[in-house]
Amino acid sequence: MPARVLIADDDAVVRDVVRRYLERDGLEVRIAGDGNEALRVLGTERIDVAVLDVMMPGPNGLSLCRTLRQGGDFTVPVILLTALSEEDDRIAGLEAGADDYLTKPFSPRELALRVRSVLRRAPAAPPTVPLEITVGALTVATASRSVTVAGEPVGLTNREFDLLMFFLTHTDTVFSREELLKRVWNWDFGDLSTVTVHVKRLRSKLGEHHRVQTVWGRGYLWRGDVAGGGDDRGYS
Repeated sequence: MPARVLIADDDAVVRDVVRRYLERDGLEVRIAGDGNEALRVLGTERIDVAVLDVMMPGPNGLSLCRTLRQGGDFTVPVILLTALSEEDDRIAGLEAGADDYLTKPFSPRELALRVRSVLRRAPAAPPTVPLEITVGALTVATASRSVTVAGEPVGLTNREFDLLMFFLTHTDTVFSREELLKRVWNWDFGDLSTVTVHVKRLRSKLGEHHRVQTVWGRGYLWRGDVAGGGDDRGYS
């Protein structure tokens, strides 16, 4: 069954060009001209990736993304399309729970690559990785891709879960943002603030139970022997 992608944008030309390109790539496409129509599609159909325009009428892409995440739906990857190129605008999108974003104008081929990237779920855990990983009060069920802290469920997006699993299986090793972008996102290039924001969100959701350390000027590591610590300050 082909993956189904929702394209929600009030620009008919953008919708049509993207739809034709993704369909040639073997994907099934649903389209929506505004946020209300996108909400209806998301509520009634199986959608594997949602591509949402930040500036469309009705609930815009940011609002829709927040609605999905606040409602506990962390399974549908979201890619935001935005004409806003300022870093603060891009970071706002990622902090709303988006998995990725593209700035208009963009190449349909690049969007197709990004869609394929977010569709690519983390591979099944190899035999050397246990079905359950426990670090203090943090418990990760690798098969169901679920996380609890002190018995309480923690909602992580797919990318946040992938990042956590990468850290847990590569403890006490420093990885630069470039390396994380390559190994977790499977991107050869991209905006490094994507990694920074996801690390920040992971720390926030895990609270004092995270073990992500910032190594000044080098990157991040998950400390295998001490809990907590580290912040986003000083990394560039």
